[in-house]
Amino acid sequence: MIKTAEMLGKIQEEPIMKKRVLEKYENNPVVTPAMMPREVLYTFNPGAIKFNGKYILVMDTTTLDDIHRLWIARSDDGIHFVPDPEPLPMPPVDPYHPETCTYDPRITKIGDDYYLMYASDLSQNNVRIGLMKTRDFESFERVCTASELGNRNGALFPEKIDGLYARFDRPFGNELEPCSMWMSYSPDLIFWGKSRPVTYHGKPFMDGFKMGAGAVPIRTEKGWLEIYHTVSTTCNGFIYRLKAMLLDINDPSVIIGYTKDFILWPEHEYENRGRVNNVVFTCNAIPEDDGTLRIYYGAADTNIGLATGNINELIELCLANQ
Repeated sequence: MIKTAEMLGKIQEEPIMKKRVLEKYENNPVVTPAMMPREVLYTFNPGAIKFNGKYILVMDTTTLDDIHRLWIARSDDGIHFVPDPEPLPMPPVDPYHPETCTYDPRITKIGDDYYLMYASDLSQNNVRIGLMKTRDFESFERVCTASELGNRNGALFPEKIDGLYARFDRPFGNELEPCSMWMSYSPDLIFWGKSRPVTYHGKPFMDGFKMGAGAVPIRTEKGWLEIYHTVSTTCNGFIYRLKAMLLDINDPSVIIGYTKDFILWPEHEYENRGRVNNVVFTCNAIPEDDGTLRIYYGAADTNIGLATGNINELIELCLANQ
């Protein structure tokens, strides 16, 4: 049948819109450098959690001396954030474990403690995974400067696996080389080992040129839900986007299924242009009581956006690709 011009015009006027699994807040970004109490260059990649009814962001900020520092912002409604007057008060380090920059924190609640697992930087390719804890988000105690050089994207599980603490990490030699997600285990949060790559269908899993953990894993009835980042190469750089995977509840190094399609990607000016162009990146995913998943993400390493979705929809998308 030949479509008439009138029919074609109607199709163009009424496009079929596919619902996104993660919807971006219409007034993004929710945090920008201009909102800070003193001048900073960038605000990005926050860890996030709900604490005493408030939303807490522990953000990366780059101060005018070009050092990445952690900085807390707080909100009653999860949209309007007020940064603290000064950066997060870091606990002291010993002379053998200096920290040039601290960034990309993931916040995990275990018992009454909130653990911040973050990148502890000596230089771009000399990165370790640091760990500290708090009970009030006012004062912080160092657990350790963890692990060997050349490891980042640490995300601590909220419960032990076979009697051991568990974390995602990402060992790497150089930031420009391919690297993927691994699991490591510890009896005491200080000494880590039994490391193994995350696998899918019995083989080490690789999605994109490089990839790594994003959020702290979320326990569900179907398995551990993990929001992760995947990086693609272009003719002039990288693009950072988000996907989700579902992991075996007893052995989270085993992927049950993952989303074939990206669930969040850079498309707006605040995500495409900044300190690092073409980036959406997350260190958090907050499950709400109504099944909503709230994700605060770094946009172009410059601003912070908010996206929300439904946990069950994400799980179903993962299970569709087993």
